[in-house]
Amino acid sequence: MTTVNPQTKARPRPLDHITVVSLEHAIAAPFCTRQLADLGARVIKVERPGVGDFARAYDNRARGEASHFVWVNRSKESLALDLKDPQHLAVLKQLIAKADVLVQNLAPGATGRMGLDAATLRAADPRLIVCDISGYGNDGPYRDKKAYDLLIQSEAGFLSITGTPEQPSKAGNSIADIAAGMYAYTNILSALMLRDKTGEGSHIDVSMLEALGEWMGYPMYYAMDDASPPPRAAAAHATIYPYGPFAAGDGRKVILGLQNEREWLQFCNKVLLQPELATDARFDRNALRSANRVALEAIILSTFASLTAEQVVERLDSAQIANANMNSMADLWAHPQLNARERWTSVGSPAGDLPALLPPGKQSAFDYRMDAIPSVGEHTQAILAELGTTLGTTP
Repeated sequence: MTTVNPQTKARPRPLDHITVVSLEHAIAAPFCTRQLADLGARVIKVERPGVGDFARAYDNRARGEASHFVWVNRSKESLALDLKDPQHLAVLKQLIAKADVLVQNLAPGATGRMGLDAATLRAADPRLIVCDISGYGNDGPYRDKKAYDLLIQSEAGFLSITGTPEQPSKAGNSIADIAAGMYAYTNILSALMLRDKTGEGSHIDVSMLEALGEWMGYPMYYAMDDASPPPRAAAAHATIYPYGPFAAGDGRKVILGLQNEREWLQFCNKVLLQPELATDARFDRNALRSANRVALEAIILSTFASLTAEQVVERLDSAQIANANMNSMADLWAHPQLNARERWTSVGSPAGDLPALLPPGKQSAFDYRMDAIPSVGEHTQAILAELGTTLGTTP
């Protein structure tokens, strides 16, 4: 069933013994399989000859490579196959027969037309774990609808609570894809654990709508029984105040957040230096502060206008009020906490070495796998040789 990962290092990783074949493109499935590769799994990414995963062409911002692709495709092997060619499809089926996991996020019904649906594959190999990732799932009235990240953000109601009162806004990254990829990843891990107990694989059906729908739990319950939903409040919190960005006198913004009445008292005494506000009838509990946020915002901004952002942060820290800088991407690249915790490494790519963050979670037992991002079809010849087969025209 399993094959040995040829790039396994001395310290064993949790998934060194696992082989994953992935029919993947864009973000959701590649993000899932990259997590598996981080833990040592051998991930064989099947791509179209020549062009590969269409995410390779999204942009060229990562020193000539696509930013999305660089993010989610390290530590994988690229096998270029034309799945409309029966000979190429036969090679894929031969490879799946040796694998532990198949992940796919092709168009609905595509794998079934190729004889690669979960029922067919698992009838031949009950230990196989098959994970389908789609917009809406493998059944139901929306099954065949096209689903992109922004469309799912809209269908899941995310857009309705995100943005300003005047204008809804999408998330700045692919939040629906990320949610689906992470639930696929955790479901595969649980399926591997269960297989160790039962000897049986699983069929996993992950939908982007259900993944992002899970993340919408708080606003859904807030609006339960036809109650009003959380209002769109830009970068501020919809129901807690003060909680959000406030400008200092030097033009920079500081994010701060209060969670309870003890912190409100400290905020009035040590940050605003106006202790009388703590018992002001307009602001003496959170619901009133939120309802009267325009008046309270004016008081806060008036105080902060004579201070730099650094001075505001000093007062907030002194009062033990949670706060953060409103950082840019350049600030994140240079973040002192990430540097102090040695979270940066590098990975190879067709464009040369690129910086990369280590996966979240410092591990004492093993080192994350951080191998190169492949070029299209880079490993085709080696994989064909491993299978003991050739193709008339090797992609």
